Amino acid sequence: MSWEESTRQKMLHLKLPTDPRWVGIAEMQIEDILVDHAYCEQKAASSCISLIVRYSDLDYLVDTLTPIVAEEWGHFERVMEQLRKRGMAFGKQRKDEYVAKLNDFVKKGGSRMEQLTEYLLMNALIEARSCERFKLLSKNIQDEELQKFYYELMISEAGHYVTFIEMARKYHDPEKVNKRWQEWLDYEAAVLKNMELRGDRMH
Repeated sequence: MSWEESTRQKMLHLKLPTDPRWVGIAEMQIEDILVDHAYCEQKAASSCISLIVRYSDLDYLVDTLTPIVAEEWGHFERVMEQLRKRGMAFGKQRKDEYVAKLNDFVKKGGSRMEQLTEYLLMNALIEARSCERFKLLSKNIQDEELQKFYYELMISEAGHYVTFIEMARKYHDPEKVNKRWQEWLDYEAAVLKNMELRGDRMH
């Protein structure tokens, strides 16, 4: 089975595709993209660590997220390698408007498992969008090494996306999770539609 078929079977589709102009702009600002990507991988690892600490009593969650932490940090190291071999500086972290807007949609209050569901779905959405952007980069940029690099990361992020969704369904009513997931997808599409198109951010 090809990765396209495998991913298509596993993924719930985003409601709004990335503007196709993004990849061309991003390619012209590839140093900024790599720097932002490095910080994204850091934050992905940190988010999983935070969930492990907060829900340390949930064995399945801890055992599932622990290897994802290692994988995300491995991605960070690989992005840093791409920066270094190109003589590019790591630079300072930039404000992540996309994630900030997603955070605004997290429901406050509710049960402990409802709160867990919110953060799992937000993480799933970030991974899904990352997967889509990696696919665009892998298919459209001229740098052959980065094509291969983003192809490999695309497959990995699709797996993480599915893991977060399935975990939410394990710890909370699957029907409620599915309903909330559709709300997250609608909200994310609106966020993306109203955000400035810029090529110096991964999201």
